[in-house]
Amino acid sequence: MTPAPLTDTAPLPDPASGAPFAERARHLPFPFTANSYRYSANVEPAPGRVDTDAGHWGENIIDIDCDYRCDLAERAEILARDPSRCQTLAHMRPAVWDVIETLLPIMAADYPEMMAFYRDGLNCSWRNDLLGLELEFVIGDDSSLGMDPLVFIGGQIQDDIALLDARDGALWLDAGSVTFAADWCLGFDVGMRFTEIHGPVPRVHEERIVSRAEQFLLRLQPGDNFRRTNWTMTVDRRLDTSTDSYPEWGADRRLVLLDPALPDRLHLRVEVQHLIRLPRTGAVLFLVRSYLVSLTEIATVPAWRRRLGQVLAELPADMAEYKGIDRYRASASAWLLGS
Repeated sequence: MTPAPLTDTAPLPDPASGAPFAERARHLPFPFTANSYRYSANVEPAPGRVDTDAGHWGENIIDIDCDYRCDLAERAEILARDPSRCQTLAHMRPAVWDVIETLLPIMAADYPEMMAFYRDGLNCSWRNDLLGLELEFVIGDDSSLGMDPLVFIGGQIQDDIALLDARDGALWLDAGSVTFAADWCLGFDVGMRFTEIHGPVPRVHEERIVSRAEQFLLRLQPGDNFRRTNWTMTVDRRLDTSTDSYPEWGADRRLVLLDPALPDRLHLRVEVQHLIRLPRTGAVLFLVRSYLVSLTEIATVPAWRRRLGQVLAELPADMAEYKGIDRYRASASAWLLGS
C-alpha cells in the first residue's frame, strides 16, 4: 500500500500553553550561550532535554511540531520539481534501509498515540496517523514501499537527511534527501569528502574544527547518538534557501532593508544536527532539522532579544559574509537592541 495524501484528521502535538512567548519560540533550540559566537563542534549526547528562557527542546531525536504537515508537503513539492535533491549512490542503498530500520521504531516509541511500528523478520508495518498512512513493507525490497526508500523516510520526518560513508580513513557524502539546505546543495556535494564540503567555511580549517569533527565521527560506535546546533538567518519563512533556488530568494537579502516589516521578515534559522552511527551498516547519519523564528518572535523573549542583538553586532565580518547576513545584520542588531 502506498502512502496516502496528507490529511488533517489527526491532531499534532500541542505546544506548551500559558507562556507569554511566541509559540515557535517555546521550543526553539536557541543556539547562543554568550554575547559572541565563534565556530565550534558543540557536540553533546542525544536525546536530552534542554530548558531555555522560553521553554525547552531536545527530548526526542525526531521532533514533530505544528509545522509537520506543512514542512512535508513543501518537501514533496520540491522533490517533484527537482528530483536531484534526493540522491543515493548505489553502494549506499543498504544504509538507506538502515535509516528506515533505525528511525521508525524511535518515532513509534516517542509518539505512540500517533505512530506504530511492528516487525517480524524482514516484514514490517508502519502506521502514521498524522499522514493518514498505513503501510506494509519488506526490509530491503524497494518495490514494497512503492517509492525510493530515501524519499519514503524523508516523507516521514521534517529533517533533511545526509548519509556519510566511511572508507579510506575519511567520510564521504554518498546519499541524501536535502530539500531545506541553507546556502548549499546536495547535487554539488554528493560524492565529496567531508572535509571538502566544508572547504569554503571561514576559520574552521585554521582551527582544525573540521578535521577534528571528522575524526570524532569516525570514532562513533554503532548506535551512538549525538547532536550539535548551527545557525544563520533567512529572509521570510523559507526553508529552501539552497544554492539551487538562489534566483528565487537571493535579492531579498538586499531588498529587505527597505521594508518596514523587516523584524517580521528576518528569521533566525537554527539547525539541530543529529549524528548517528547506524547499527547495521556503520554509515554515519546526519539529520538536519531547521527551525525558523522571526525577530518579532525572538523579541518576545527579552533575554534572547538582547543576546541575538549583541551576537550580530560582534560577529566578525568574514563569518557574517559567509552566512549571507552581512547586508542586513547591522539593521537587525539595531532593532533588537532598540538603538
